[in-house]
Amino acid sequence: MKRLLLFTPLILAVVLGVVLFAGIGKDPNKLESALIGKPVPEFLLTDLHNESRELSSEVFEGQVSLLNVWGTWCPACRDEHGDLVWLAEEKGVRIVGLNYKDNRDDALVWLDRLGDPYQVSIYDPRGSLGFDLGVYGAPETYVIDADGIVRYRHVGVVNEKVWEQDIKPIVDRFREKI
Repeated sequence: MKRLLLFTPLILAVVLGVVLFAGIGKDPNKLESALIGKPVPEFLLTDLHNESRELSSEVFEGQVSLLNVWGTWCPACRDEHGDLVWLAEEKGVRIVGLNYKDNRDDALVWLDRLGDPYQVSIYDPRGSLGFDLGVYGAPETYVIDADGIVRYRHVGVVNEKVWEQDIKPIVDRFREKI
């Protein structure tokens, strides 16, 4: 028994080392999603701009969209916002915003000041859709095809490099299928 107690710290150190080594080189922005290849979860939430207008997963039908999860409380969301405006205005990308665990008035002021890249803005104050999507935090961006199927998930800021290298090829592939 005493031998086991003597070797316990060594065993724990080896196990911890193996776990840490296994994570080296993995990109934290490439978190897998159980929803890839599945429909956007069903939801019924209000439009950020019009609280009497209810929105559902039907907002994704008919064209390829980016679903961007954001909040005014999120510093990284502010970092990516200009790039989202650029994608919407200069590249014609359809972006659906999911305002996540936020205050409606704060979000509306944000969009008024910084520009509104979203063709549709879903208001999710309790994070129910975010939970169903498996959101870890904001920002996260999903590629949704014209049939409402989740095709890709990016965790972190979307900028020009991420758009060109990671997201645009997927968007282009599913636009061709329409």
